[in-house]
Amino acid sequence: MAAVTVAICAAADAEAAAESLRAPPPPPQPAKVIKTGYKVTEIAKGLDHPWSMAFLPDGSMLVTERVGRLRLIKNGVLQPEPIGGVPAVHVHAGSQAGLFDVVLHPKFTENNIVYLTYAAGTQAANGTQVARARFDGKALQDLRVIFKAMPLKDTDNHYGGRMAFLADGTFALTIGEGFEYREKAQDLTSDLGKIVRLNEDGGVPQDNPFVGQSSVRPEIYTWGHRNEQGLIFDSESGRLYETEHGPRGGDELNIIEPRKNYGWPVITYGMDYSGAYVSPYTQRPGLEQPVIYWTPSIAPSGLAMYRGDKFPAWRGDLFVGALAFKHVRRVHLDERGNVVAQEELLNDLKWRIRDVRAAPDGYLYVCTDEADGRVLRLEPETG
Repeated sequence: MAAVTVAICAAADAEAAAESLRAPPPPPQPAKVIKTGYKVTEIAKGLDHPWSMAFLPDGSMLVTERVGRLRLIKNGVLQPEPIGGVPAVHVHAGSQAGLFDVVLHPKFTENNIVYLTYAAGTQAANGTQVARARFDGKALQDLRVIFKAMPLKDTDNHYGGRMAFLADGTFALTIGEGFEYREKAQDLTSDLGKIVRLNEDGGVPQDNPFVGQSSVRPEIYTWGHRNEQGLIFDSESGRLYETEHGPRGGDELNIIEPRKNYGWPVITYGMDYSGAYVSPYTQRPGLEQPVIYWTPSIAPSGLAMYRGDKFPAWRGDLFVGALAFKHVRRVHLDERGNVVAQEELLNDLKWRIRDVRAAPDGYLYVCTDEADGRVLRLEPETG
């Protein structure tokens, strides 16, 4: 696959003189929609950089803390003791490593199985992993690691770590490219910079796009990603939506389809942190364009599709947590799934938003990426 990467980059270099840099011009960004009335209720506070939320059948909530704790919010109260049985995670001061997503098995009411994604290893050799366990209401039992992204890396950045179950019972998992290894996003011998698809036990589905191809990791579903921190499967439309961080600009919202190359770092609407071009191209043949991109970067993390009944005007819209811009971005879609407008929510609070979830109760929940992190609920404005 390294030869393919070289060929793509060589083709880009050969045609650079004939094309203007950063062609074509950026498409216009949708205008903001009229703001929707809502109020905010604080559900819990005192969480250390909460990363993800999952909603249990009894109305309780599981919340991960990046430092490696899994917490329970029951009857509206954050329980004082963390849940036991959580795997040891790799955490390095000031890094992006730690405990990430918590996801319920589609048949949780029957088997009580939960999944955790996290960074594991040492500072010199670490990577994204997935474990599954049975939650008995107080602790995790029978925990088993079912997937390890390979190869390991020596950076504490860009893990990805979001997962979502698909309609057929398999799940998709995002894996970042490790920041300093961006070329690996185009290398099909590596999990870095990919979305992988796995069976519920961590095995590889036999209908994955690269199964049986030599020198290609069979778990790979799509490639050419940077740092994907939002992932949601919308059963009503059948679409798998993803958001990922660009460098300076070029954050993306994508619709994920198997065997497609989403371009990083061959094409991007972002710039390197040094101010140099990552690539002179924003599009190339055979490489996917985002549904929408954000420049400057909003730093998207957490992604939800709202299908509830509490906010009729929001039904069918996507909601994106914004770390850098400190708000929730509503992406208003038309009936065909096209982006037609955007709206900023919670920007008056000035908190980094790490996760956003549409809950079974019809409300929208967010958690803030702070040392004294909070879980908030958005409710319709009354009166």
